[in-house]
Amino acid sequence: MKKLLNAFPIPILLTLSPILIHATMEETSLFEQPLLITSAGQNAEVQLAAVLAKRAGLNYRLEKLATGVDLENMKTLGLVLGASMKGLGAAGLDIDKERERVRGLTAEAGKKGIPILCLHLGGESRRGQQTDDLMAEFLPLAKMAIVVKSGNADGFFTRICREKNIPLVEVEKAADALEPLRKAFR
Repeated sequence: MKKLLNAFPIPILLTLSPILIHATMEETSLFEQPLLITSAGQNAEVQLAAVLAKRAGLNYRLEKLATGVDLENMKTLGLVLGASMKGLGAAGLDIDKERERVRGLTAEAGKKGIPILCLHLGGESRRGQQTDDLMAEFLPLAKMAIVVKSGNADGFFTRICREKNIPLVEVEKAADALEPLRKAFR
């Protein structure tokens, strides 16, 4: 088993066994800067993720419609998961075009060895079939996930993270994601 832990004095849920374990991360940060932040679903929470990154003192860039070329000089890809029909419409996309954009982006990240951090900051209100479909496709690619607890009430994140051995951090509200985000980076 890889040592993925450290720098996290806060309780988190780890999915390193069939049983969900409460633990503290105490061995090492998982990601390097700079961070490219983009949405998977054109949600409003992508803007919140950028605010959190700024408050965490991270070197980041926000690109709402990021493609593989935007990964140049980046060391981490932050995917903010959640579909918004309003956001998709404003971007001139439908869910299929958005899915293809994110597929291309994550494929390029994989080719370049850039790890993915998934965030779901919208909680229960950002869940729905289209969001769940996006999450089911892209969450398994993550090296770590930070989610608002109400968005995981049905265990959706827990199940996928357990199956893929992805560390999962649950927070009560989006603003609480600040510390786990800060500590996830070297």
